[in-house]
Amino acid sequence: MKNSILPYILLFALIFSGMGCNDEFLERFPLDEISNETFWNTENDLQVYNNSLYDLARDDNNVPILMAHDDGFDSHKFGIWYTDEYTDNIAPRHSRHTQYQQVRAGKHNVPSNPDGDGQWYGYKGWNFVRAINVGLDNYGRANISQATIDKYAGEARLFRGWFYADKVSKFGNAPWVDHELSVDSEELYAARTPREEVMAHVLEDLNFATQSLPADWGDGAGPGRLNRWAALLVKSRVCLFEGTWRKYHGGSNAEMWLREAAAAAKEIMDNGTYKLYSTGDPDNDYNAIHLKTGALTGVDEVMYWRRYELGIFTNHVQSYHRGYNGGATKSMVEDYLCLDGKPITLSDQYMGDAQIEDVFMNRDPRLRQTILHPDDVLKYGYGNYDTRPYPRLRGMEGGQTIETGYHIIKVFDPVTAYATYNTSNTPAIIMRYGEVLLNYAEAKAELDEITQDDLDISINLLRDRVGMPDMTMDVPMDPRYADDGVSALIVEIRRERRVELFMEGFRYDDLRRWKQGKKLLQPDLGIRWDDAAIARYPKANVVSSVAENGVPYVDIYKGTDWENPVFDENKHYLWPIPLSVISQNPNIQQNPGW
Repeated sequence: MKNSILPYILLFALIFSGMGCNDEFLERFPLDEISNETFWNTENDLQVYNNSLYDLARDDNNVPILMAHDDGFDSHKFGIWYTDEYTDNIAPRHSRHTQYQQVRAGKHNVPSNPDGDGQWYGYKGWNFVRAINVGLDNYGRANISQATIDKYAGEARLFRGWFYADKVSKFGNAPWVDHELSVDSEELYAARTPREEVMAHVLEDLNFATQSLPADWGDGAGPGRLNRWAALLVKSRVCLFEGTWRKYHGGSNAEMWLREAAAAAKEIMDNGTYKLYSTGDPDNDYNAIHLKTGALTGVDEVMYWRRYELGIFTNHVQSYHRGYNGGATKSMVEDYLCLDGKPITLSDQYMGDAQIEDVFMNRDPRLRQTILHPDDVLKYGYGNYDTRPYPRLRGMEGGQTIETGYHIIKVFDPVTAYATYNTSNTPAIIMRYGEVLLNYAEAKAELDEITQDDLDISINLLRDRVGMPDMTMDVPMDPRYADDGVSALIVEIRRERRVELFMEGFRYDDLRRWKQGKKLLQPDLGIRWDDAAIARYPKANVVSSVAENGVPYVDIYKGTDWENPVFDENKHYLWPIPLSVISQNPNIQQNPGW
């Protein structure tokens, strides 16, 4: 045994004796490990590192920017489709969606820790910022051109600016950190950085990204990396939020932010390669891209999406979608214009709601492509091609039942809706060109600079797709919105946004930035519930209330904890900071009213 280990003893003796007189040896690193000192050399190293940022960003409940569908069991809770449940668009009653009902009613509380409700109490995800900052601190070490370094730095800064914009939108002030911290860093116990300072940094990050990212990564967009056009859409989205927030809540330079929003959107409109999906079929084209499964590569309207593949990364979102969302609200359905381009309050084409079929008559075709018409059950395969009469309300026997009576068929796919658990490849559209057009029109209107030409290259393209009359500069004021404190034109642009982007994750943030929390004080209602409806829908287990016009409607939350919604103007526009965060760093401080 002694003879067998002797050669190794001699070897180590030679190695260590050599170390005393060879400084170069001290700079050698393990050949079987990747270390920070040896990693940052090539473009491939930077690309591989940034791939990890995409992986972290896929965690929607903690990094809620690339909002899509979560996987597995969480498909029912975290995802782009469900955020409208915080608002007057959708009325859930399922116990798994209690959080949405609490927030909708203004009866949510300060959470004890950031984990309880994920993204929406969302004071988490800071490991994402740390990973970004580590990269930004090291990209420059690579022996490649500065333009190539900037390309990956731009990708990281897009993520950082977007993440911080989300945190600011939810919590106001936020702790700005732009370099890697250690356990001894003083910043760990610092106060939150003021909103306007953070957003100045955010704009710097987004500007760098739009100037440094390539227009095409050459990856086939299937989906690949975020390109310059996606960065411009993020910038227009963030700047529109910030500009309108400052205009309606108070703050400096609101006009600058609105101009940045309009300019970013216009750059895409003028020089990008995107256009609205249209085959000349106004009765189907609006919903068509939302019904596609598998790859969305080549759909000109889709600017960024998330792919799901069986055996790799899947979701169960369609199954939860058909049963958990509760249905669209009366408020949402009534916001679709009539075919003459007028709201139901002003149009003589509106046929009323004595029966559900009347609701769809002479209306914007997007309504029937969003809400199930009783005659379209087989067309959309609703209820797994159930032949029972629809709509079906809770308590009725068989079929797919919901609360409001307004079944949502936008994005509904019968194959994946009834597939085996967590085997769906339903893609998630994260960015589409339709939003670009809406952002541009709204920013120009808020600046009071919008013209008919601006409407024609934005809003009216959306209306052309579905065969609706063009919006003009002299639209009449819908009396339902006369007290909103904005012009009739802005009312109509906001309505267009609500209709076009229904169930795509925007409504709650829109109401907050417009300072329109008062809209959440209205009870959520469903279909008309008079004697004729009671006879038509036997055994339906619903309660009703009389609306302002003396007609009874299904009252979704009557008799529940959410029956009387509240909205405190002094606190509910921002989210509360979890108690554990404040206990670890008292300098963070709670948001007002919480």
